[in-house]
Amino acid sequence: MKSTILLIAATLVSANAENARYESLRQEVSQSIARGNAWLKAKQNADGYWDEPALPAFTALALNAAVRDPNLDKKAKLPEHIEKGFTWLLAQQKEDGGIYNRGLSVYNTATAVTALTAANRSDYEPAIVKARKHLIDNQWDIGKKKETDNPNDGGVGYGSNKEHSDLSNTYLAVEALALSKKIIEDGKHGSQPDLDWDAAAKFVSRCQNLEETNDQEWASNDPKNKGGFAYSPFESKAGDEKTPEGRTALRSYGSMSYAGLLSFIYAKLSAEDPRVVAVKEWLGKNYTVNENPGMGAQGLYYYYQTMAKALTAANVDQLHLESGKKADWRTDLANKLLSAQREDGSWVNSNGRWMESNPVLVTSYTVLALEQILDSIP
Repeated sequence: MKSTILLIAATLVSANAENARYESLRQEVSQSIARGNAWLKAKQNADGYWDEPALPAFTALALNAAVRDPNLDKKAKLPEHIEKGFTWLLAQQKEDGGIYNRGLSVYNTATAVTALTAANRSDYEPAIVKARKHLIDNQWDIGKKKETDNPNDGGVGYGSNKEHSDLSNTYLAVEALALSKKIIEDGKHGSQPDLDWDAAAKFVSRCQNLEETNDQEWASNDPKNKGGFAYSPFESKAGDEKTPEGRTALRSYGSMSYAGLLSFIYAKLSAEDPRVVAVKEWLGKNYTVNENPGMGAQGLYYYYQTMAKALTAANVDQLHLESGKKADWRTDLANKLLSAQREDGSWVNSNGRWMESNPVLVTSYTVLALEQILDSIP
């Protein structure tokens, strides 16, 4: 009996210490989010969109950041500027269900679905259902036989033309479909199609450096790349390299490795699946908040947001590192982002690749990453 009481007391002390450790961080992150969203509000166009009407994804990202703000009263009516933003976003929906303007229909639609779902409004559901079908219709399926399947099969591309699938668009589509799936589960919107999740998981596997589960010739188990991810079965934005055994491998890099992990989780692969185990090991070996591993400053804030989402979804409290130590990724990432916030409340990347010289895009990414960190704190 005494030992039981001591165990309970020790558990309570540990829990209190954990809460105390994060209490200051919670307050700092919450204040930073408020400043970031205030900056975004000030940058909204009078018509309701943000930055560039040709890319509704920018508006969707800003709206997602706004509705997930812990300082927002979730029970009250949405503030006027948020309502106006969603009204504009919904007006961009096309007959095919996509929410886009000048192409890139998957990227824009997936980002819009995620934002509309986060708003948790029943009146947005019909638009979400139509947009889901657009994403599902863009999943590749051109292989005729199992042994001759096209490597693009199961994946999703930008949607403006069917040149290839890629992991970035696939992960965004998979995320949007997984987060919005609850809307169609009760049948009130009738019978609805769904993604071929097994095919999606196979495509994602074809982007991973893991010889046991990737049937592409470039896949490599060399120590530098094993478990990590490339951009597609054909390309790595980090380039390629000769392995010790003389093969040419597509280099693994950080942002796509977190995107791969998140895609596997949404496809319901278990934590014990060798593909999940391998990518976690690669991420532990290459853990940093100072750069996008393999890419430096390129795509850095996309990396930060994807990192926060993936480690949260994987229920990773502390990431196991190659050294045997564990990383408190929430504190590390939050402090990095807090220190990079500019006086006006915004963020921007000094490296402009993938539009990260645009402060609206980067501030939205960062606010969403901070909101994810806040949501994940025990």
